[in-house]
Amino acid sequence: MKIIAIEEHWNSARIRDALDRLPTGVRDESTAHNNQGEVPRRLEDIGQGRIQAMDAAGIDISILSVVTPATQPLPAAEAVALAREANDEATDAVRAHPDRLRAFATLPTSDPQAAAAELERCATQLGHVGTMIHGRSSALTLDDPAYDDLLATAARLHQPIFIHPQIPTEALRDASYRGLGEEIDLALATYGWGWHADSGLAALRLILSGAFDRHPDLQLVLGHWGEMLLFAMDRADSLTHAAKHLERRVADYIKTNIHITNSGMTQTRLLRHTLDFTSPDKVLFSTDYPFHQPNAAAIDQLLAAVPEPADRAKIAHHNAEALFHL
Repeated sequence: MKIIAIEEHWNSARIRDALDRLPTGVRDESTAHNNQGEVPRRLEDIGQGRIQAMDAAGIDISILSVVTPATQPLPAAEAVALAREANDEATDAVRAHPDRLRAFATLPTSDPQAAAAELERCATQLGHVGTMIHGRSSALTLDDPAYDDLLATAARLHQPIFIHPQIPTEALRDASYRGLGEEIDLALATYGWGWHADSGLAALRLILSGAFDRHPDLQLVLGHWGEMLLFAMDRADSLTHAAKHLERRVADYIKTNIHITNSGMTQTRLLRHTLDFTSPDKVLFSTDYPFHQPNAAAIDQLLAAVPEPADRAKIAHHNAEALFHL
């Protein structure tokens, strides 16, 4: 069966170097996860080595995305220049392997207007199929009115927004994620909890802000089986009683405007839970390369757990083809 993987990370060497130069207190400590073992080499290979890794896993098409935190912590002018360079570099990789690769745009969200302009360039000139950003740039959350032009551009151009996890703010880390030891603190604030709470909250805030009423064609993607949002669907839906300005129930927006991917997590129980709360039409496959590298057998086992063959094909490739116009 054809398989399309939609959360497959890479890194620009110039973005990596710029992030490393940031001073303490501004530097995103989660970049430490990008520098372990073979991860840096794999991230920066979007050529033949990447294709070989895809072949080994049985993946036909990968959608490339710059690894967190991309350009988002950088000063606006630097972020604009480096995002543009990274998007051009990703375009070159896609053109070298047109049957195997696609790309998400990297956006300089520290400058909201420039981010909207870069998304338009990527969609109309470079052929990118969406964008991957985070729910916050410094203290500015994605639901802030400053980003409404970006959301409008994404909706108008049918460019889905993948909200990727990012480390919580320093203030939140001080309040909730520190005091257990340096290694545990970072793990708790990132892959152990903080990343996922941050992304799920960003999506929920967009719903509550009325973003999908203003831009009904706007589509989001959440990784890690929905970044906790599906697991708290009933409680999140109860916010409808407070958000009286919304046109629909909170759960309706989750089911119609948010797509879910597994991010390399191949536990079948999580798949079953996801299908309990959203449609098979809204579920996509990904490996979160190179942080997860499920082999072909693990991928086949996950997809085999989908009861209906037609739904299995949707999750493996049809949904991605439809959402990203592949």
